[in-house]
Amino acid sequence: MQGKVEICGVNTAKLPVLKASETRALLEKARAGDKEARQALIAGNLRLVLSVIQKFTGRGESMDDLFQVGCIGLIKAVDCFDLSQNVQFSTYGVPMIAGELRRFLRDHSAIRVSRSMRDTAYRVLQAKEKLAAQDGREPDIDRIAAELGIARQEVVFALEAISDPVSLYDPVYADGGESATVMDQIGDKHNTDEHWLEQIALEEAVRHLDSREKRILALRFYDGRTQMEVARAIGISQAQVSRLEKNAIGRIKKELSQ
Repeated sequence: MQGKVEICGVNTAKLPVLKASETRALLEKARAGDKEARQALIAGNLRLVLSVIQKFTGRGESMDDLFQVGCIGLIKAVDCFDLSQNVQFSTYGVPMIAGELRRFLRDHSAIRVSRSMRDTAYRVLQAKEKLAAQDGREPDIDRIAAELGIARQEVVFALEAISDPVSLYDPVYADGGESATVMDQIGDKHNTDEHWLEQIALEEAVRHLDSREKRILALRFYDGRTQMEVARAIGISQAQVSRLEKNAIGRIKKELSQ
């Protein structure tokens, strides 16, 4: 989200960032019935919603819709967060937001098929029925393609386009009340909720650093420069770079451990 990007009329470049201590204080006030604190808490965590919805783009839904659904998840997280638990709000909020988005996508997952594809599919079905009656057996893809005078690939795509979609949440096995879903069978071990939850938490911690600390870490760990090279680029001593780098990493570790 570089520069001015508006989602639902909100300028995402100007969204506030709350420190962990500020979030905690607002949670306590909101739990005591302070409506203004609740609103400030929601506004101060909209960046969290933006971070999460990035994982759900490219599925045919607009960013505005995803943002609104993510905000519902955020509000639920604010209202349900247990202050007695020794965890950061983002640790609790991210799964709540992601869960709301998954439910929305599951309930609005109609697959849009073009008119031309549907027309081809109907022709394929008619040819399939005709050939089955004519030959006394189920025709294969090549036989249907030859009958219609189209490429084999077109027949395959047309049949797939009108086949009933399988939900990732459909059960494929059940035993004693416990069931395994399609998602369980094809789970991605690399892009898990835990993995990108850690990534979001790290991004939140880095966001609280000042501009010089961010630049030092970027030069050191993204560009792979030495402390001496960083010192020359920024115009300070190597000892100062070392101290600032150590302090920044220490602050990140402290925030991640809260």
